[in-house]
Amino acid sequence: MKNIKMSIVAMLLLAVSLTNAQEKEKMNQDHGNMKMDHSKMITMKSDAKAEAILSNYLNLKDALVGDDTKKAAQEGSKLVASLKAFDASSYSKENQKELADIIEDATEHAEHIYESAIDHQREHFKILSKDITDLVAITGTKSTLYEQFCPMYDNGAAWLSTKKEVRNPYYGSRMLKCGKIQKTIQ
Repeated sequence: MKNIKMSIVAMLLLAVSLTNAQEKEKMNQDHGNMKMDHSKMITMKSDAKAEAILSNYLNLKDALVGDDTKKAAQEGSKLVASLKAFDASSYSKENQKELADIIEDATEHAEHIYESAIDHQREHFKILSKDITDLVAITGTKSTLYEQFCPMYDNGAAWLSTKKEVRNPYYGSRMLKCGKIQKTIQ
């Protein structure tokens, strides 16, 4: 019985030693000779102009949450300016075309937002939210975003937020907490 216990202890010590040796080996690997595709690195980092667009979008969302038509119009105007200032030249040709389409569509909807009453602002915000989500998928972001979803508004509508707490921009104070987190974007 004593020999069996000693054998088990010896095997456990051997297993732990091997595991530690493997961990140390993994930590000492040289990655200097690995090839990286640096053309895709821009999508892994956030773009300052894309971050400005996202910031203006989030401010617009907050104005709609607060049922503030005037503030939403101001934020819509700021969003138009940041969309027009966006430069996609550092992205791949394929992404440049996609970004141009997104920017064009988002600009049109942001213009409608700064020219309209709150109900119309919210209609355009629905499509604008899809555009901004598509933009972030290409440009990346340094923030953690939550794609939230309200099943009640216009057969369902999504928006982005930096907070987990649901604050519905489509219904504002009428249904402030209507919705759920659909996806986390990091």
